[in-house]
Amino acid sequence: MNPQQQLLSLKPEREFFIGIDSDGCAFDTMEIKQKECFCPNFISFFGMQPVSKYARETWEFVNLYSTNRGCNRFLAVNEALKLLADRYEVKARNFTVPSPASLVEWTKKETKLGNPALIKYASEVNDPFITKTLAWSLKVNEDIAKMVYGITPFPFVKECLEKIKDKADPMVVSQTPYDALRREWEENRIAHYVRMIAGQEHGTKAEHLKYAARGKYADDKILMIGDAIGDMKAAQSNGVLFFPVNPGKEEESWERLYKEGLDRFFTGTYMGTYQDELIREFETFLPEHPHWKQ
Repeated sequence: MNPQQQLLSLKPEREFFIGIDSDGCAFDTMEIKQKECFCPNFISFFGMQPVSKYARETWEFVNLYSTNRGCNRFLAVNEALKLLADRYEVKARNFTVPSPASLVEWTKKETKLGNPALIKYASEVNDPFITKTLAWSLKVNEDIAKMVYGITPFPFVKECLEKIKDKADPMVVSQTPYDALRREWEENRIAHYVRMIAGQEHGTKAEHLKYAARGKYADDKILMIGDAIGDMKAAQSNGVLFFPVNPGKEEESWERLYKEGLDRFFTGTYMGTYQDELIREFETFLPEHPHWKQ
């Protein structure tokens, strides 16, 4: 069964549906993955050694501290290289940032932005930048498998899952590769709480919600829980509800969800003022423009 069909074949068992992002949302894995696995390989594979300080700052801004937080890894490469090429410090060093043009072209036409699709594409086009990006991505996965383990969910995640299990059909909605997601959820013995784990191989987060939930549940009975603007946009593009997990305030966010958010969702008082106030607060945590441009 292909990934999209897996989502479409999910049948409602309960009245409500809840999508849950994983990295940085349910698990405190964003910092270690981005700073210890993604970024060092970004510097190494794309030849950023002469401007490593600025490459690291730019990569971390894109993936941790901006409106792009939580975006797909290949879109992150495109955005980081674009920002880096425009930096005064990089230009002053006469450093030429590699052009991601071929990767940009691929990300515009491919919806399943994962390694399987890139492996197939790389074999067809024989493009040096595509080949390099694939090697980088495979090495990132290898390093994550070696380094990222033993990380437990944020406080109140398990309590929320317990509260959800009898009233809603939960599903992991993520742009992390499926194997890494499965390992983390099974390692912490919480995989049994969710109906399905959807990773980058299953398409975008918006597609996950569209195919797994839209039309199967009432729109106001579908909730997406996430820590990134992309999670919010995935919910909004489907006309469903969003609960933000604020970066740096994850514990407080999950406690709020447990003590009041879920009750409001299940009783139909979530939409409107309550959700609007949560989103206004959430948007203050993730700026659109980096500090070096201000």
